[in-house]
Amino acid sequence: METTKALKEEGGEGGQEKEVLLDGSNGSGSSGDANTNGAPKHRHTPTASYGGDEKGIYEIFGWVYHIGVNSIGHEYCHLRFLFIKGKYVMMYKRDPHENPGIKPIRKGVIGPTLMVEELGRRKVNDGDLYVIQFYNRLDESKKGEIACPTAGEARKWMEAFDHAKQQAEYELSRGGSTRNKLNMEADIDLDGHRPRVRRYAHGLKNLIRIGKGPEMLLRQTSNLGGSGTSNRYFEGEFGDAIEAHEWKCVRTVNGIRIFEDVADSKRGKGALVKAVGLVDASADTAFDVILNLERRKRYEWDMLTADLDLIDSYDGHYDVVYGTYDPKYLTRWQSKRDFVFTRQWFRGQDGAYTILQLPAAHKKRPSRSGYRRTSISPSTWEVRRLNSPMGSNTTKCLVTHMLEIRSSGWLRWKKNSSSKFEQTIPYALLSQVAGLKEYIGANPSLSFESSATVVQSKLSDVSTSSSEFEDLEVQDEFYDAIAGDSTSSSEDEESEDDTENKKIKLKNVSWAISSLALKRASAPDVNKELDPTVPPVHVDASQFSGSLHKGRDETDSNCWTCPSGTGFMIRGKTYLKDNAKIMGSDPLLKLIAVDWFKVDTATDKIALHPRSLVQSDAGKKLPFILVINLEVPAKPNYSLVLYYAAERPVNKNSLLGRFVDGTDMFRDARFKLIPSIVEGYWMVKRAVGTKACLLGKAVTCKYFRQDNFLEIDVDIGSSSVARSVIGLVLGYVTSLVVDLAILIEAKEEAELPEYILGTVRLNRVKPESAVPLNA
Repeated sequence: METTKALKEEGGEGGQEKEVLLDGSNGSGSSGDANTNGAPKHRHTPTASYGGDEKGIYEIFGWVYHIGVNSIGHEYCHLRFLFIKGKYVMMYKRDPHENPGIKPIRKGVIGPTLMVEELGRRKVNDGDLYVIQFYNRLDESKKGEIACPTAGEARKWMEAFDHAKQQAEYELSRGGSTRNKLNMEADIDLDGHRPRVRRYAHGLKNLIRIGKGPEMLLRQTSNLGGSGTSNRYFEGEFGDAIEAHEWKCVRTVNGIRIFEDVADSKRGKGALVKAVGLVDASADTAFDVILNLERRKRYEWDMLTADLDLIDSYDGHYDVVYGTYDPKYLTRWQSKRDFVFTRQWFRGQDGAYTILQLPAAHKKRPSRSGYRRTSISPSTWEVRRLNSPMGSNTTKCLVTHMLEIRSSGWLRWKKNSSSKFEQTIPYALLSQVAGLKEYIGANPSLSFESSATVVQSKLSDVSTSSSEFEDLEVQDEFYDAIAGDSTSSSEDEESEDDTENKKIKLKNVSWAISSLALKRASAPDVNKELDPTVPPVHVDASQFSGSLHKGRDETDSNCWTCPSGTGFMIRGKTYLKDNAKIMGSDPLLKLIAVDWFKVDTATDKIALHPRSLVQSDAGKKLPFILVINLEVPAKPNYSLVLYYAAERPVNKNSLLGRFVDGTDMFRDARFKLIPSIVEGYWMVKRAVGTKACLLGKAVTCKYFRQDNFLEIDVDIGSSSVARSVIGLVLGYVTSLVVDLAILIEAKEEAELPEYILGTVRLNRVKPESAVPLNA
């Protein structure tokens, strides 16, 4: 294999430099964790049942890159061995399992305020890495970054840090030393969290290896010639909002199903078509193959866009590529063609990937002599992992390629009366799914490239002991530890496990099962969530007005209305047993006004502003107001402020009460939003999706509780993925009808079924209509 540019690695006790080559070798033949225990097994999210008082520790380890900028401004990329034990994290120069007694060069604590963000794909020297950033939600200046060679490994590390964070939350809920508690958020109340934390983190005795060791890690990195990571959902049956698409299978070709959306057959703008194939590999692997620009590999599955060159990349989730193709495969005309298109990708919280591809122009690639510039049809890739049957070690994913076809040949082709359509670019794009399926099927090793090895181990087998952690301060959190050595000391928290046995929850029930519950609706129990001892107050929405007016009917524009919750699917009473979802009902809180503000910078605590209705005489008389401030990054910035009112005070013993008066940690884990594009460009619908999102885990949310209100400030600009999606949405916002549902996620049986807290429909909002906040 060709040796590419080397990455520098600090090695040896004397800090000497040694070369780590991207072909898998290193300059000193140093220790590494090559491939251990043969072919690795796929790791599912650890779940277990517990009993007795035996205490266990959740441990994860593997090789990563530590990247950053040193004190003199030089960028570095060091190969490091990362080890997570419970809520503690350590970084080594070598594998401690192969080098007993080695001391970590950095160590720290994963605290409940840790935020983990995927920054996407970044070019480092001649390789592409998937970067993960860590920062403190309360102090975003404290940051650190690690990187992985594949999207799959990056996802597993993010899951690992989430488990460790839950471990920290669990220990806080169980209590600890007074000194340690003072370092955390006060008044922690995590009763609702504890069973879930126990299932995922506390009590496990698994050693989980992520990746295959430095040699394979570097070799994989050199094989990535393209860009990024992706994310999201694709069909109504996989989402949490009911979509208007009606997909009909019109042909099956080479084991691939071809669908057409027949919901609006009279629109006359062409057909919305998709090719769907079942691929015998993980979603991470399929995603990496799709994004990989390496010509030699693309020649094996892509008949159209195999000759691609990267022009530019932005923000870790967006790039521009230039390609050429010989049209003799598609048409009798022999003139060569070239094209430029952008790729934008992201990954949802359920691990599903979305890639948006749009034709573009770029000054670095003007018209080329001897080539005819053509336009590649806009399309989307969606890759969703599928649950494997019990006892099966196979991994499968569902790959969908969707595009809009305006060719008249499509109508004849689907009726088997014309073959000319098979010589067009749209058909070549649809055929990419078949090529991908066959390519991965012919290369079984691809199924294991980004999988993890799971080995059962006794705690005594681990080369690190609890004494490693005794000298850690609680405030020496990971984002600090990654930037420098931690040498402080503090008490180590102890906690006992008194959990009861719990059954392993099987998540293999699809939307088809939940459809049995469509006739049932989840109505909020007002007497449970609001204080029944207080007489209700009549909430007259006519007393309130915001800068965005309420719509008169569905044809009105630049306005808002309040839809029912029947268009959203939420967790039913039996969700913990069978994953069944039911139709939502009318929201608990009443939407009384919407403000559409223009601001210079993202603005928090809008409820305190004199222009806010919360400060009006009528607003001060309401029992409770929930203020949702969606901070939209743009030029200028915007704030969409939603005001929801309750007719009674909140019942402090209810789920809503625990959310309103709870900790930010609890709120981040429960605050959920379900989006749905009711009307608009189909690609925007694909980008936004219909899947519920825990906003506190996706972006930075700040909470402000005072008097009779709770304000939630949602900083959409805090996530590069969210910024990318909102940028696409703003480009089409004047033609979009968007529904949003807000709810608190139910995680325990007593909290089920879920209910809709509030809804809003935004009808074709005009950015120029935003009112300056401080005018």
